[in-house]
Amino acid sequence: MKTVRSQDGTTIAFDRTGEGPPVILVGGAFQHRAIDSSVVQLAALLAPHFTVFRYDRRGRGDSSDTPPYAVEREVEDLQALVEEAGGSAFVFGGSSGAVLALDAAARGLPIGKLALYEPPFIVDDSRPPLPKDYVERLTELASTGRRGDAVEYFMTQAMGTPAEAVAGMRGAPFWPALEGVAHTLAYDGTVMGDTMSGNPEPLKQWASVGVPTLVMVGSESPPYQQHAVRALVEILPKAQLRTLEGQTHDVAPEILGPVLEEFLAG
Repeated sequence: MKTVRSQDGTTIAFDRTGEGPPVILVGGAFQHRAIDSSVVQLAALLAPHFTVFRYDRRGRGDSSDTPPYAVEREVEDLQALVEEAGGSAFVFGGSSGAVLALDAAARGLPIGKLALYEPPFIVDDSRPPLPKDYVERLTELASTGRRGDAVEYFMTQAMGTPAEAVAGMRGAPFWPALEGVAHTLAYDGTVMGDTMSGNPEPLKQWASVGVPTLVMVGSESPPYQQHAVRALVEILPKAQLRTLEGQTHDVAPEILGPVLEEFLAG
């Protein structure tokens, strides 16, 4: 494990593997180095061709946290990693991590290429939008000690997981790790902003991102997700769409890795 210090003093923990052009992996909700085996596998697949940075976003794992939260602080965290990588890097983001990567590119970070997997926008009526007080509710639950309820609220409202399925997870060995980062779910909600409201207009905030961008979606993901990535591709000036056959939001590293390698090395 290595660390960098972000602009506000927050310590960001990361692992670096491989050799070649630097690639920074930006995780979505819950993801951090200690629990995400799929990102470990992805890093291993990319390591023969790239120097891969896998990090804990602030408030998770071995990274520290500095309130109050703001998306700008997370962009600064990513900037510190880009500087550590040599001053420029490729960036891959999954789910809400893809949205954070877009924000970083829009703010001018030196990103050579951008790869995004299923930013979870809701751009039409193909699924219900999130409640307007979604972030406030997550913050309230986590800050009052109801961390398990915060996890359940995120899963049912944002992920669309049936309540009975979540109830069955509460006794699983992985549940305490989810509760451990429950306070950061509001961070992801803040990153998403109003992009899960059923309106495509908020996506236009990234129309200035001129970085070559690969936007990916799984063929088995629901219609709202298919519509979301297509709406984003229409807005980004240098974007291409790639559908990964047989995949869902929980994409297999062995499918994702070769696609990333082809795009980043091309």
